[in-house]
Amino acid sequence: MKILITGGCGFVGANLALFLQSKGFYINTLDNLSRKGSKYNLSLLKKKRIKNYNFDIANYNQFKKLPKYDFIIDCCAEPAVEISRKEINKVINTNLIGTLNVLKKVKKDNSKIIFLSSSRVYPIKDLNKISKKKIINSKIKITKMFCEKDNIQGPKTIYGLTKLTSEMLIEEFSYAFGIKYIINRCGVISGPLQFGKQDQGFLSLWIWRHLNKKKIKYIGYGGFGNQIRDVLHIYDLCSLIFIQIKKINKIKNKLFTVGGSKKSYTSLKQLTNICEKITKNKLKSQKITKTSIYDIPYFITDNKLVTKTFGWKPKRDIFEVVYDTYLWLKNNKTKINKFF
Repeated sequence: MKILITGGCGFVGANLALFLQSKGFYINTLDNLSRKGSKYNLSLLKKKRIKNYNFDIANYNQFKKLPKYDFIIDCCAEPAVEISRKEINKVINTNLIGTLNVLKKVKKDNSKIIFLSSSRVYPIKDLNKISKKKIINSKIKITKMFCEKDNIQGPKTIYGLTKLTSEMLIEEFSYAFGIKYIINRCGVISGPLQFGKQDQGFLSLWIWRHLNKKKIKYIGYGGFGNQIRDVLHIYDLCSLIFIQIKKINKIKNKLFTVGGSKKSYTSLKQLTNICEKITKNKLKSQKITKTSIYDIPYFITDNKLVTKTFGWKPKRDIFEVVYDTYLWLKNNKTKINKFF
């Protein structure tokens, strides 16, 4: 089976490429190498003789000339929410026009598609229902998990809008042209090969700062570090997508929420404690009380449907996610320092 992975030199795409090749699939990637760390990940793919096509996914004239594939896994995205209101054209071209081009190629070749969407399709007002007071003063109990049936109406970030619109485009192409698809609406994903930033890949960034004894900042909601996220290990996501590829002829045209859920979640404060235990480094922290209009205090994924459908559950807890990421960062510290 021939598979093209868009965004294939990014964190998720590169891990998927290496994993699926190890399972016997023929893999190509498409990536314009614009993100920090993508050239490092490309070097790993080259060692496995995985070919990357270096052009912008928004360029359909180049895209349509690619070979025919049985599957396209669309991982290509500009995922940083704050960037999405500063570089609107870039985000729309990459996240939305890119998916449109993938769909035109899938239609042309009669291929199948797996699309990686985002938990940021949910409106900010719903994600903010846990009060600021609780975020500041107490530990958060898991009283709400978000699933496929939850409300999606309302402002959600421009990034989130592009992902939701891409979901809708896929459904329309499937209805009109018979395309087989699976959409995975993912929360935070982390693990090896991730070059973290403040608003994308925070876990990797947090570990890197502890490893290098740099100051950390608790930003928003009073600066206490009590915001909660579930975190899915990239290897658990790779395992799920492998199952989905094998079963798509029987299980198709479905949307799933996918995340670390109750198995793997953390607050920033708890993440700091884990990083201190692993690295043996205790850092100074800075409180920044101001909260961005795009920040959210809480997100936990409901995996019930994806578990019922595929028999899949995340295997790795938050400590394992942190430790595996730490080992990769530590063992490759010199090579990857320039990308942080």
